[in-house]
Amino acid sequence: MTFQRLLRPALRAFRIFTLHASCVLAFSACTILPVPDAVDVYLLPASSDALDRADRALRPWSLRIARPESNGQLLGQRILVMPEPNRLSVYKGASWHEPAALLMRNRLFNAFRTDGRVGALSIEEMRTFADYELGSELSAFHSEYQQDDKPPVAVVKFDTRLIDTTSRRIVASRAFEAREAAEDSSIPAVVAAFGRAADRLSSELVSWTITGGDTAYQAGTPAEILPVERGTP
Repeated sequence: MTFQRLLRPALRAFRIFTLHASCVLAFSACTILPVPDAVDVYLLPASSDALDRADRALRPWSLRIARPESNGQLLGQRILVMPEPNRLSVYKGASWHEPAALLMRNRLFNAFRTDGRVGALSIEEMRTFADYELGSELSAFHSEYQQDDKPPVAVVKFDTRLIDTTSRRIVASRAFEAREAAEDSSIPAVVAAFGRAADRLSSELVSWTITGGDTAYQAGTPAEILPVERGTP
């Protein structure tokens, strides 16, 4: 019994020491964790170009814009850069506010809505019927250094299909590509170049889609498949 009475204070002191050491270690661990880097989130700049179209007739057919397919790093929200051929990287501390495929889908929807020639316009989340669906694949959405002494170039590549929703036949297809040089190598300048490239591609795609839709609608459903065209930068 005497031994146990002598042992109790020692055990109590050991428990207090252990608890104190655990608190110190926990606090130290909290203080040495790395602080996350701040990330600037960018929107795709809106177009400032005024539309000037002689043909303003409202089309009798409807269009649904599907979310573009993408893969790899295009599924994320980081702003991609190709500093040298065949090597893809990201801008540190910078990100898009949503994935590139959604950026382009929303830009296309706004371009069609601003154009005004397709009144019955929807996106796939609305789950509405449409005569035609605009399907696509976003194959490039990055900046690219082509010369060491020059600012980078924003590159957007889009493979597009106009689909008859009744027959599920592709009535027209085309590959689009737009390139716009940044004014300098800063991230805001690169983001502005992406905005210009997206605007130019959207403008070309709107006109092409309306021409293809008109041709297919006049020919009846299902329409004859049109030849595949290759866009020029």
